[in-house]
Amino acid sequence: MTSTVSASLTRMADGAALQAVFLDMDGTLVDTEGFWWDAEVEVFADLGHRLDEAWKNVVVGGPMTRSAGYLIDVTGADITLPELTVLLNDRFEARIGRGVPLMPGAARLLAELAAHEVPTALVSASHRRIIDRVLDSVGHHHFSLTVAGDEVSRTKPHPEPYLTAASGFGVAPERCAVIEDTATGVAAAEAAGCRVVAVPSVAPIAPASGRVVVGSLEEVDLAFLRGLVTGAR
Repeated sequence: MTSTVSASLTRMADGAALQAVFLDMDGTLVDTEGFWWDAEVEVFADLGHRLDEAWKNVVVGGPMTRSAGYLIDVTGADITLPELTVLLNDRFEARIGRGVPLMPGAARLLAELAAHEVPTALVSASHRRIIDRVLDSVGHHHFSLTVAGDEVSRTKPHPEPYLTAASGFGVAPERCAVIEDTATGVAAAEAAGCRVVAVPSVAPIAPASGRVVVGSLEEVDLAFLRGLVTGAR
């Protein structure tokens, strides 16, 4: 976990119920879910295997160990999980080195959260090296705390990443809003007790109690997030 939390960032004006906002990275903040799939396709092609497009919905949004392990199992590729993880991270890092596109509405939302001094964290299943490389493009200043998948003992869909973020800010999970794009991330956030905005990127996500599903971040602003936490939505 990387943190630059200051005392001023852990207070919310006017006694607002919303204490913090946590964002997923791939597919939520940045349009990179396709980058990961392309990297997987290329790496497995080098290993002599062709990936079935149907597997994309299985691996999207999952932790590296689960996604890579699944692809090894279904292809029978002669490679270990640690070896494959290095190859995938290398290939993905090469792709994001050419630029990282923000999802629609992401820049405006990040600016609004910063303007109102809302404690904001990036919580991703991606490894630290990947998060830092993405933030070189997006801007590290948007987040006073970041949690990487290789910095927790159990990553998404386990709640540990979001509990770690809440603990890092010293806030209650139930007063935090989480923005996620996959069922894996939604499960992690809800298991932590957070309120969730789902913005599906590949596979659909159904509405549920304590969860709102929207078409894009362009539908999300600070008032929306406050309403989610206070139960107005």
